[in-house]
Amino acid sequence: TAMLLTSRPASTDLADAATRRLLQLAEAELGPAPVPWLWAACGSQGRREQTGVSDQDNCLILGDAATPADDAYFEAMARIVSDGLNRAGFVYCPGEMMATNPRWRQPRRVWQGYFRDWIAQPDDMAQMLASVMFDLRPIAGEMALFDDLHAQTLAMARGNSIFLRHMIGNALKHAPPLTLFRGLSTIRSGAHRNTLDLKIAGVVPVVDLARIYALRGGVEAANTRERIVAARDLGVISRTGAHDLLDAYDLIAETRLRHQAALIARGAAPDNYLAPEALSDLERSHLRDAFLVVKTMQSALGQGG
Repeated sequence: TAMLLTSRPASTDLADAATRRLLQLAEAELGPAPVPWLWAACGSQGRREQTGVSDQDNCLILGDAATPADDAYFEAMARIVSDGLNRAGFVYCPGEMMATNPRWRQPRRVWQGYFRDWIAQPDDMAQMLASVMFDLRPIAGEMALFDDLHAQTLAMARGNSIFLRHMIGNALKHAPPLTLFRGLSTIRSGAHRNTLDLKIAGVVPVVDLARIYALRGGVEAANTRERIVAARDLGVISRTGAHDLLDAYDLIAETRLRHQAALIARGAAPDNYLAPEALSDLERSHLRDAFLVVKTMQSALGQGG
């Protein structure tokens, strides 16, 4: 598992390979594209952090010469790829953040406008969309369409202190599951009562921290570990803080993967909900320590550190 955490999960490799093959099949069926295009992954695939319960998040960035008449081609391309990924187990995004949605299948100039508006007016929806789209990673197509857009967007975000403050506030909403006295705080009601959500309360707080560090430092990497390492090297965070946060992230992510693997081994569907009693006393202690590291880093960020 450690090898997977320090590079990228096998599920992301599979999703990337499947996406590239489906794009080849789409071009073989549809013929040459009318304008240059770039297919990009966002969300967990963009960060190279997919697990057994990840859906697909993707988009198409088109050359600025694209016209409305060209959209039929790219709509068909997006449908072929998205349907193929769904059949392969990378299910449709419930929020339709996919290239099959016309909103996420636009010329580069429109994408520039999206990011410019999100950064200029950082309301809750803009922050949510920016959080997903700042994790873009090119998969196939004309890479120049991504490079210029990405560099411009990072520069805009880094130079807007109001936007960064809003992003920080949004990131701090995802708190690690700790009680006032540093015990593990489980979900209190509903279908997942008495469990820990290892995604929303586990890995997401670290992902959010790393994204803020990347924005502050102008780091182009999308992967969470790579962002933390780059932020450390740039002096955005201390070497000690980065070391502790990387260890905490690895432990939380490994616990999540082991939980999912255990469910699959029993013939059950993988999920993110772990009952603390499934862990040994030592494992629970280590997990509490990892969550405490994340909480400490969040506090430092909230105080301007």
